[in-house]
Amino acid sequence: MQQALEYRRTEVNTSDNVRIISLLYDGGINFIRMARKRLEEGDIAGKGLFIGKATGVVAELSSSLNMEAGGEIAGNLRRLYDYILDRLLYANLKNDPIAFEEAEKVLDILRSAWKEMENGKASATGTVNNAGMELRI
Repeated sequence: MQQALEYRRTEVNTSDNVRIISLLYDGGINFIRMARKRLEEGDIAGKGLFIGKATGVVAELSSSLNMEAGGEIAGNLRRLYDYILDRLLYANLKNDPIAFEEAEKVLDILRSAWKEMENGKASATGTVNNAGMELRI
């Protein structure tokens, strides 16, 4: 387990911004899935723990937006992140599996776009800057 954590830490420390953001999306989706699974198992504390982790990831993505440089794209991303956070809050309060699915679906769509940028890094650098994403880790 420690080796896996150390590998992940090294991977994050040596990755570029597109890769880091992509990893954040992966983590957020994973945490949502784990929260939904805990809900299905009746583990309310576990559900809350993983919703908290997913919320933290989405909040970090939102706080990394540079609204001045990103313009309309950054504004749209902020609204999508707010929607995801709203769905997660609702899922937590109402134990609603559909709200989990809605949050995961939006995050997955965004992740797909970032994966495309990650795979085509040569043209993605300008796009990332235009999207107004800054990582402050």
